[in-house]
Amino acid sequence: MCGIAGIVSFGGAPASVDDLHAMCGSMVHRGPDDYGFHVEAQAALGMRRLSIIDLDTGRQPVSNEDGSVWVVFNGEIYNYRELRRRLESQGHRFSTASDTETIVHLYEEYGPDLVEHLRGMFALAVWDRGRRALLLARDRFGIKPLYYTVHEGKLIFASELKAILQVPGVPRDLSWPAVGHVFTFLSTPPAESIVAGIRKLEPAHRLAASQERGLLVERYWRLRFEPDYRLKEEEFAVRLRELLRESVALHMVSDVPVGAFLSGGIDSSSVVAAMAGVSGEPVKTFSIGFPDQDFDELRHARMVARRFGTDHHEMVLEPDAVPLIEDLAWYLDEPFGDSSALPTYMVSRLAAEHVTVVLSGDGGDEVFAGYDRYVIESRERALRFLPLPARRALGLASRLMPDGMRGRNFLRHISLDGARRYLDAATLFPPEQMRRLLRRGAWAQVEREDPLRGRLALLDGAGGHWLSALQTLDMASYLPLDILTKVDRMSMAHSIEARVPLLDHKLVEFAATVPPELRLRAGRRKHIFKEAMKGVLPAEIIDRPKRGFAAPLGRWFRGHLGSYVRDLLLSDRCRRRGILDTSYIGTLLERHDRGRDLDLHLWTLISFELWCRRFLDQPPARAAGAEARRVPPRAASPGARA
Repeated sequence: MCGIAGIVSFGGAPASVDDLHAMCGSMVHRGPDDYGFHVEAQAALGMRRLSIIDLDTGRQPVSNEDGSVWVVFNGEIYNYRELRRRLESQGHRFSTASDTETIVHLYEEYGPDLVEHLRGMFALAVWDRGRRALLLARDRFGIKPLYYTVHEGKLIFASELKAILQVPGVPRDLSWPAVGHVFTFLSTPPAESIVAGIRKLEPAHRLAASQERGLLVERYWRLRFEPDYRLKEEEFAVRLRELLRESVALHMVSDVPVGAFLSGGIDSSSVVAAMAGVSGEPVKTFSIGFPDQDFDELRHARMVARRFGTDHHEMVLEPDAVPLIEDLAWYLDEPFGDSSALPTYMVSRLAAEHVTVVLSGDGGDEVFAGYDRYVIESRERALRFLPLPARRALGLASRLMPDGMRGRNFLRHISLDGARRYLDAATLFPPEQMRRLLRRGAWAQVEREDPLRGRLALLDGAGGHWLSALQTLDMASYLPLDILTKVDRMSMAHSIEARVPLLDHKLVEFAATVPPELRLRAGRRKHIFKEAMKGVLPAEIIDRPKRGFAAPLGRWFRGHLGSYVRDLLLSDRCRRRGILDTSYIGTLLERHDRGRDLDLHLWTLISFELWCRRFLDQPPARAAGAEARRVPPRAASPGARA
């Protein structure tokens, strides 16, 4: 686990060592244990290392035997031992015991197709000196991040957006389509960052770049939901238990202490159960609670901890969270509207006191159909029979009602057609509200592109059963853009590695063969997974209602944090920037104070405003301040292994 960065020159000035140092210096939290780089005239690769496997010899960058191929890598390859044995039988010689070195030799054998052999989470870069070519690749589900841009003849890449912004001259203008996406879906789009011109490599994609062929981005893997009706329900359940146990065992391979996040939900509880089954000592588990019992899940987490005899640790999060909220702007790297980032940050802080690696239950809702919105859609599908004139009349009626009037959003919602109606339920600010939220000039930029366009295309192209189409959408959008972004950034903020065994691609590919009728049965979410966990988990855990991992921000915003929110969002600084309409924000605050639950809207606005202050209004310090000084950078001569 680490943060990676690099600069490759394709016709521009030589790669800069100073720029590479600054990039890595902004990501010390991703790798506080070590620092290394490889520099030659055309390419500079760097990394910050969090030591997990092969603590003594696993330093990066790593090269092949003659130094013609170099790699920097963020993540873990869980089948690296199997790959190493195969490569050694083919004549490759290894000088480390790390999983990173397998990537170098796989590249020698398979070129860009090496990614198809990897089982794990990864963002990697391979520099081929002989071919003067760069390969970037990201894991199948987007567990690990990777940003890139082309600037003055150079391709610049890094694990974090802020690292690229360390390079002098890289523009830091807002991407207006990304702004619209943030206020619609709480995050930036799949392939764009909040900064115009800086892109994300999407999950299951690789990028090949060379001076001769230019830049090519292509998908290397695609999940397909193809039900297998030959197996019986019990056979699916048994196989899922086996694959979960296998995945958890692989994800526990580490040379440093391993623990688990435990919410008391079925996903994290199943991971802990599997860990207890393969571990020779008590599993360390970590939970966050709240004084507000409507949001507290500690009782269920304790039940699971007792059941499996874990070494359990927990923390109650109080509403005095202003310093935490402002820290998040730096670590989240982009505006981010999911308020569960806050408890995730705190449970990561708790875990970091005891372990370096944690397993989480993320991904289970997407893989096994666990969201309430799937149940709602199963009911609302009857609306597809509503005649078009009737839907138009309902839509017109909603537009005639005052903004904020109860019932207005419901009429607008049921007036929409199937795909837009489903997406509307996940929309934060619909267009008519966003028009009021943004100042005239900002809205003129944002309205040029429909934020729903990409997701509508995904749904149109998914085909098959409607539930499979919705899961395909969520695995391509909500999972990498929200869930996995949150877990990666908040765990790395405390220099711990979060692993997600429910997203092992072998397990997910099998789960995609489960018929939709067994994933969602008569309104029962995750039916097949719950059947698989019968007898393993307490019945109360399996059948408990779903609860999100959220903080009681709405109540905090009406109480202890109320003045902070108003001072931030109604400030002259916010108004002068000319993006947000502070008068409309004042209206939202009044509605919230009167009892409307607008905490997610306010949190997204807070996140956007804090990001603008940290990164847009003034550039971050070149050396990233105290962050870069936590571990002094190590030096290496050009071309030498660091």
